[in-house]
Amino acid sequence: MSKVRIIGNDAADMPWQERPAENRTNLPLWRYKENPIIGRNPIDGVARIFNSAVIPYEGAYIGVFRGEQTNGISFIYLGRSKDGIHWDFEKDKIRFVDEDGNEFMPRYAYAPRLVKLEDTYYIIWCQDFYGAAIGMAKTKDFKTFTRIENPFLPFNRNAVLFPRKVNGKYLMLSRPSDSGHTPFGDIFLSESPDLMYWGRHRHVMGKGSEWWESLKIGGGAAPIETSEGWLLFYHGVSGTCNGYVYSIGGAILDIDNPSVVKYRCETFLMTPEEWYEERGFVPNVTFPCATIEDAASGRIAIYYGAADSYVGLAFTRIDEVVSYIKEHSVLTEEDTETGKR
Repeated sequence: MSKVRIIGNDAADMPWQERPAENRTNLPLWRYKENPIIGRNPIDGVARIFNSAVIPYEGAYIGVFRGEQTNGISFIYLGRSKDGIHWDFEKDKIRFVDEDGNEFMPRYAYAPRLVKLEDTYYIIWCQDFYGAAIGMAKTKDFKTFTRIENPFLPFNRNAVLFPRKVNGKYLMLSRPSDSGHTPFGDIFLSESPDLMYWGRHRHVMGKGSEWWESLKIGGGAAPIETSEGWLLFYHGVSGTCNGYVYSIGGAILDIDNPSVVKYRCETFLMTPEEWYEERGFVPNVTFPCATIEDAASGRIAIYYGAADSYVGLAFTRIDEVVSYIKEHSVLTEEDTETGKR
């Protein structure tokens, strides 16, 4: 019986593989032995799928995938799977419409997240809004995808919607940026009464002092509600003499006031080590975008982009990852304050 509880639904048939008997690290995440689960050229006209999001749906799995076309422009594609590992993709990118049903396509779209909130599924991605900004759409059947108002001005990336309201408000994490490949970045929290008007912005946490997150950080998968607080898998970026390195970090946010960080792991939970993470279009990237969790067993599967070329799968258990984060937690004053100035 898990000591830390996942507050959510069961997913007994979720992808899963036990920790290998030979484990050379004490880290709480381990990789799927058959990674990557999605390789190159998965669809006609699409060179690479990566940084994508998956969710249980109608007894199987459905996902929104960043498809980098052979012309270099990214769009979002829909995929379906019976087991969450082997995927069939629709050949055409998702067609978005406005509230009147007229086609309303972004100029590009990448790094989507997918969150079920009440009876609706929301897709959040990065797009062009006179600069890099956040786009959003909703669907109830994965047949019609209706865009809703962009939540923020440019420049912003890495938006992550919470899977339920907190204190009657919708919550979203984001990472304000600039017009380029941002050489800085902190995670902020914003709230909304209606998913249209966003405000009461709060700072959550900034880059860390450790090498793996010393340049910038950004939200990853949607926060997981637990008895200890909101479990957040995020990405941390370091700058090296040979380019950026993207690692996966972990933190636990206060359940009622998520701008307050309760625990923040000083070490990474995963960093590029395998060939499909170290070698690719953008080398040395592990970028979390989605999780599937089973409340009954405490199992968690993490989908992550690898080297901007593949999709990988990793696993953990709620007790193990929460214990590790708490044991290795180092907080700053900015982490523990409400983030209001």
